[in-house]
Amino acid sequence: MAATTRKTTTRKTTASRPVRSPRELAPAERDDYEDEVSPAVAQEIEAEGHYVTAMLAGEAIRIVPPGAWRQSWQTALANGQFGAFAEHVVHPDDLDLYFEIDPTNDEFEEFVTDAAQRGGESLGKSRGPATSSRRTRRR
Repeated sequence: MAATTRKTTTRKTTASRPVRSPRELAPAERDDYEDEVSPAVAQEIEAEGHYVTAMLAGEAIRIVPPGAWRQSWQTALANGQFGAFAEHVVHPDDLDLYFEIDPTNDEFEEFVTDAAQRGGESLGKSRGPATSSRRTRRR
């Protein structure tokens, strides 16, 4: 039997994006947060319904912190309704830019992770159910 080899290549999609000139964002309602904030400040941000600014493919986009997402928005995301989801969580002034960027799944994941960190949250990855530590006996 002949061994087959499979060669995979990865392509960085952000390199093919056109270069845009930086744009000015409206002043943030609060600027007392840094890359990561204290839990107390994070609760204040969430209570106010504040947007945090996160990077998406090199562009600053304002988004509702993940901890403040409604379950219905999360359901839309889980069902692949990204447009409907974005309309709920992305700031209305940044929505056109979000759709223009048309992020990849990797870019979107980085964007949400950045938003969570700036909102003072930690997004852990679900490992799924644990496998049984008991071995099954073969018959």
